[in-house]
Amino acid sequence: MSATTTVITGARIFDGTRVGDPTTVLVQDGKIAALGVEAPAGAEIVDGAGGTLLPGLIDAHVHTSKESLAQALRFGVTTELEMQGNNTRPNRAHITEDDSVADVRSAGFGITPPGGHPSELFPPDFHPAKHAAGSKPGEGKPDGGKPAGAPPLMPFSSTPEEAVAFIPQLIERGSDYIKFMVDDGSVEGHPGLPMLDQATLNAGVAEAKRHGMLTVAHALTLDATRMAIEAGIDGLAHIFMDGRHTDKIIEMIADAGVFVTPCVVLNASMMGIDAAELADDPRVASRLAPGWDQTLRSSFGHYPQGELSDVLGTVKALNDAGVDILAGTDVSMPLPFLGGLAHGASVHHELQYLVRAGLTPVQALTAATATPARRFGLTDRGRIAEGLRADLLLVDGDPTTDITATLDIRAIWRRGARLAD
Repeated sequence: MSATTTVITGARIFDGTRVGDPTTVLVQDGKIAALGVEAPAGAEIVDGAGGTLLPGLIDAHVHTSKESLAQALRFGVTTELEMQGNNTRPNRAHITEDDSVADVRSAGFGITPPGGHPSELFPPDFHPAKHAAGSKPGEGKPDGGKPAGAPPLMPFSSTPEEAVAFIPQLIERGSDYIKFMVDDGSVEGHPGLPMLDQATLNAGVAEAKRHGMLTVAHALTLDATRMAIEAGIDGLAHIFMDGRHTDKIIEMIADAGVFVTPCVVLNASMMGIDAAELADDPRVASRLAPGWDQTLRSSFGHYPQGELSDVLGTVKALNDAGVDILAGTDVSMPLPFLGGLAHGASVHHELQYLVRAGLTPVQALTAATATPARRFGLTDRGRIAEGLRADLLLVDGDPTTDITATLDIRAIWRRGARLAD
């Protein structure tokens, strides 16, 4: 019997899309070997009675580092999808095989004009490229001083020709998908920010698709959302917050077949709503690394005129229209001016917001498991099924009826390796 053989018994199963009866799950050599079988002799037995076994959670919008990936895993988030940062393929070899941290995929850096978003978010002496992998201000290297494998490519583009030229370069540098920034700065308190025009966006998206790449757009306003849909984008990394939805925009998004990662936790933070209540939860506080408690108790606060009820209404309308909803947070670094968010913890917060918006707990859990795996082509995860990665989360209680139970964590596995308590 392999030393890596584990049998989880008696747990209710949420397989990524539906709830099943309690059964045994056989984990061997990092994969789900079988369901509903007898425990082989010599296997480690984990009693899951009274709990629910879920696929490892996926945060579909982060900016991360190895330290942040470790924190994410402590909350049962086994994969993070980076939407701006340095964790492209050449730079993450030390992460891919490390079962003490979450796995990661990355866009590299998003296509934006010189001086465009996200430059307005940072103090004048702060360079996002230097801190993309999570180093502290003043440190020029990611991961606490460990040199990155390759410097980030900054694809500043003001013309269709420039955007087209950067696509193969991003692919060569190891981007897993292509991100486009469509932002005039109005939500962040910087109206008039340089912004991609429609022709440049159209050309960049078309070139990325010609190379077979998934495309994602940062769009925080209705106008930016319309631009991204017109360009043929595959997914929206945010939901607009500058007004109520209309039937027309919901129909446009649904007809285009795009997915939407609302990042309600980010929108709330932009509106000045902190996550102090989440930070007060002992299930959260016990898993946070230093610095994140203060960050959760802060907020971006750039758009206090926004209405969270409008955002929640838009999420419900999109879900009712059959749009694929993905759970994401836009969490980055433990800095108060990027507040209200924390790696791992904010995924659970986002699930609560999705249910508050009108999704069922099962739909919210699917938004953090099977749906992001499917939309980002991660065919080896996001579900509990024979042959897939044993990225698993065992919780007490039943989060398919009470979404807050996702925080009652009993055990976490990444590729079948159980995370130490």
